[in-house]
Amino acid sequence: MKDTEQGTTLTDLMTQIKPITGFFGDHPMAIAGIVLILTVITASIAVTIVTRVAGRLAAHTHFKWDDQLIAALRRPVFWTISLIGFRMALLPLDLSPGTGKIIASVIASVLIILWSMFLMRMIRIVLRALSASASERSIIRRQTLPLFENLGFIIVIVVSIYLVFRSWHIDMTAWLASAGIAGIAIGFAAKDTLANLFSGVFILADTPYKIGDYVVLDSGERGMVTHIGIRSTRLLTRDDVEITIPNAIMGNTRITNESGGPHEKFRLRVKVGVAYGSDIDQVKQLLMDIAIEEPTVCGDPEPRVRFRNFGGSSLDVELLCWIDNPELRGRVLDILNTTIYKRFDSEGIEIPYSKHDIFIKEMPSTGEG
Repeated sequence: MKDTEQGTTLTDLMTQIKPITGFFGDHPMAIAGIVLILTVITASIAVTIVTRVAGRLAAHTHFKWDDQLIAALRRPVFWTISLIGFRMALLPLDLSPGTGKIIASVIASVLIILWSMFLMRMIRIVLRALSASASERSIIRRQTLPLFENLGFIIVIVVSIYLVFRSWHIDMTAWLASAGIAGIAIGFAAKDTLANLFSGVFILADTPYKIGDYVVLDSGERGMVTHIGIRSTRLLTRDDVEITIPNAIMGNTRITNESGGPHEKFRLRVKVGVAYGSDIDQVKQLLMDIAIEEPTVCGDPEPRVRFRNFGGSSLDVELLCWIDNPELRGRVLDILNTTIYKRFDSEGIEIPYSKHDIFIKEMPSTGEG
């Protein structure tokens, strides 16, 4: 019934443009070409009108993401009108009913894919705009952004697949019934994959870490989180090596989030030993001056120096200071160690190292022969 109504509508449109195509006689190919040309022109005009009208409306808003939506809308609008015109252009060719249905299903499938891609892009743009301006109590924020993006993509993909099947007149009832039985078998066969999927959902909801955080795993890997997916999490180490870790492991291991807490600053500990007899007050003041003069060290919280303990051959002192990002740990530690060594050397403060004195009580006797 729907195919009959659609064919009637297209026939009515062909009747309306008959005065334009009648000039070329009854040549089907010529009429089809004219319809295609008119369709492309109409699609271009429609895209221009839609973008200009929507652009004027967007100019009166304080949002920035609406311009991106307008740019993303150009392609589906243009191809929707063009494909409808292509379907109209095929009517004068007197194709067989079977061929016409196949072509209509192909056009419908292409349109579904185009608008599905637009919806996925729209979801990404809107959610990222909302997370950028969200407060700590908002549902959609930077930590929960991947969860809502993935859920939105899954919903769009599932609905799109269903509509594609419907466009090919395939009954989904039998498929859904068999999917329940197959789901049980798949659940046992792919239990590791399902564990990763559920762990990914819990990680995205609980947000023990977020994209951009520096984390340390029990196994010793340390890196910045670059991607949180449904199946796995990716870390970029300081060696620029990307590590992909299944979410089931991430959800069942101890993770140290160096970027967690009230702020992203990271506390750096610089341990140094000085010889017994050194002026401990001078040592502490030198370390404070070095930390204050270093621009990569934060002034708030201010640096601190602690005299920790009496070592076996040195007085153990520790400089505590903060840096803006855990990523800077290695570089700042190198700068501070170098500066401390040079300043202590110029001030005559000895940094002891392990020494061993050997006393020979008696030389071994050497026998003749």
